[in-house]
Amino acid sequence: MSPQAPTADLKPGDAYVQSFARGLEVIRSFSARAPRQTLTEVATRTGLTRAGARRILLTLQTLGYVESDGKLFALTPRILDLGFAYLSSMPMWDVAEPVMEQLVEEVKESVSAAVLEGADIVYVLRVSTRKIMRNSLGIGSRLPAYCTSMGRTLLAGLPDEEVLRLLRSAPLEARTRHTLTDPEAVLARVQQARRQGWCLVNQELEEGLLSMAAPVVNRAGRTIAAINISGQVNRTTPRQMQESMLAPLRETARQISSRLTGA
Repeated sequence: MSPQAPTADLKPGDAYVQSFARGLEVIRSFSARAPRQTLTEVATRTGLTRAGARRILLTLQTLGYVESDGKLFALTPRILDLGFAYLSSMPMWDVAEPVMEQLVEEVKESVSAAVLEGADIVYVLRVSTRKIMRNSLGIGSRLPAYCTSMGRTLLAGLPDEEVLRLLRSAPLEARTRHTLTDPEAVLARVQQARRQGWCLVNQELEEGLLSMAAPVVNRAGRTIAAINISGQVNRTTPRQMQESMLAPLRETARQISSRLTGA
């Protein structure tokens, strides 16, 4: 699936640098499904001409963000500088990590934090247990918001009309037999998450995967991130997760929110 360009609805003008926007599209064309690409593949995924894609790739190669063996192009580790610039500019993650580590010690499951970016969530912090899970995620990983607990929690911080716009911006894929794919049905779950202040998703992202999330809010009460606990249903049922882990999860979210606001 080709990445959705964030600039699709913008029109070039005095404040819009089209070549820069195209460069970002080229970077975003690389993914876990396409870690190494030919020039033609990059051009196809970005909608650029081969000549345009080539100029951008060679520029990125000169700057050290892309490498090539003469046929295939790939991102280099230097591209991480762009992501870590965001993380280092957001002191909240320094505040959140030790609190999340305490939660992991208490519940013995992996704990993550994510923010909303378009119709996706982006992982910004993850504290894992030593248990091996099929769903291997790290900082910068992206998942769809509609079928994840953190996604629905983050969507709950938006007006319903904005939630529906995001849900309708791309087809909702049935990732498992449990996945809700009707925008109205997903909206109902988002509204439920908004009312109760937390969200549990049972095997909608991956068979056997269970997760529960709570919002992190700023001083104005606006949701700025979400944290979740993830586990396996063969170890913990949804009822057990809610009964034993919801209270510490919400307390962790409250502590992070309080530390951010100085309350």
